[in-house]
Amino acid sequence: MPGSWLLLPILFPLLGGLGVLGIHTLKTRRRVIFLLLTVQLALVAVLGARAAEPAQILTLAGGVRLVLQADALGRLFSLLICAVWLAVAVFAFEYMNHEGHRERFFGFYLMTLGAMMGVCFAGNLVTLYLFYEMMTLLSVPLVLHIGTRKALDAAYRYLGFSVAGAGLGLLGLFVLQGYCTTDLFTPGGVLDALWAGEDRELLLLVFFVMAVGFGCKAGMFPLHAWLPIAHPVAPAPASAVLSGLITKMGVLALIRVAYYLFGWSFLDGSWAQAAVLVLSLITVFMGSSLALREDTLKKRLAYSTVSQVSYVIFGLMLFHPLALEGAIYQAVFHAIAKNALFMATGAIIYQTHLTQVSQLRGIGGPYSITMWCFTLASLSLVGIPPTGGFVSKWFLAEGALAAETGPMAFWGIGVLMASALLTAGYLLPIVVRAFFPGKDFDQQSVVRQQNTWLMWITLCLLTAAVVLLGMFPGVLDPLMEGIVSPMFQG
Repeated sequence: MPGSWLLLPILFPLLGGLGVLGIHTLKTRRRVIFLLLTVQLALVAVLGARAAEPAQILTLAGGVRLVLQADALGRLFSLLICAVWLAVAVFAFEYMNHEGHRERFFGFYLMTLGAMMGVCFAGNLVTLYLFYEMMTLLSVPLVLHIGTRKALDAAYRYLGFSVAGAGLGLLGLFVLQGYCTTDLFTPGGVLDALWAGEDRELLLLVFFVMAVGFGCKAGMFPLHAWLPIAHPVAPAPASAVLSGLITKMGVLALIRVAYYLFGWSFLDGSWAQAAVLVLSLITVFMGSSLALREDTLKKRLAYSTVSQVSYVIFGLMLFHPLALEGAIYQAVFHAIAKNALFMATGAIIYQTHLTQVSQLRGIGGPYSITMWCFTLASLSLVGIPPTGGFVSKWFLAEGALAAETGPMAFWGIGVLMASALLTAGYLLPIVVRAFFPGKDFDQQSVVRQQNTWLMWITLCLLTAAVVLLGMFPGVLDPLMEGIVSPMFQG
């Protein structure tokens, strides 16, 4: 099947989102969105598996071209995104009832998905940059949805940081043109050995700048500040996909740059590798520490994302098959668990209007389903078996020891262990206080409201995925093998 068919999973949600902007009937809108996202998931599953060859879609001035391709990495991320996007949409059908401008929210929600599919299926850096910026612009309305001054400030912060980060990536695009044998993403890298060897230090600097730039979307220090600002003001469904999925587009871009353009062998042992590893470990520890001190629940989860996504960056920058596998597992399991956590948080806010950690005492009684889902997703972030988080952190630790990076490996394992303890410290007390409020607690003080099936059924499905994929991670082995093996051949 020709790769040009990959335009379908990009254009389908983009055009569908434009159509949803004009649907004002609640039931009709819900049915259309559910149908669109179900068909989208099927399109990605079928076309992504069959369209293996790169396809040139458009040629711009100067011979710059837009190319789409569906390799194993793009297929994994696109399937993950579409599946979780559908679950969060069903959750949002009920949650957004107490928010205004629902047509606008769901319209941009769908269009953002289309842009993310373009990032997943980008065949070269130009195409990735185009859809990366489009994703930022289309997701800004999700952040400023409620229209308050805080929401506007958060949206400006999100836009400013994202554009600045992508601009650093664009700088690399200009420099790399003279050093690459092809513009296509190719496992193992495309740098010309002779030309790159002559300007090695310049190229290492370019890589470092690009890593910091794309690391912005992933919440890596020093361009991480947008995350704790944007999450508290966005509706819970928007916070869920921002934290669990949109941050992974920064990770995907960094993987493309490190493994498909520069090549891990060019970067291995360099100061640029060490610098990004240090930044990722700083971010891991800093995010966990700040989360421990934060009382606003959504902001605590935002700082948690700052920490947890940098686990992924640490793993992929070790340049070892086990570490890369652990990084990709971490990306998948964090995406599922963090969406479940934000959905559980959204359900609590929707039903009780409580937003602070200190206010959640005793809610485990009337909202037991929600809090059990919160608990299991939290255990995954800590890294406790049989959840998916344990699998990814195990591979990361093994990869760190096998990568032969010297003291950096032991520092990395130490920071990851300290972060796991801090993660337990900022998540598990919420669970304990919810289920064990103490003898002096008046259960009648907790607002009681009936859970709606649209909210809890998708929350339960995502939570079940966190546990089942942790118990049977082998179901991802075919995609994982297709991603990791080509990187280290030869």
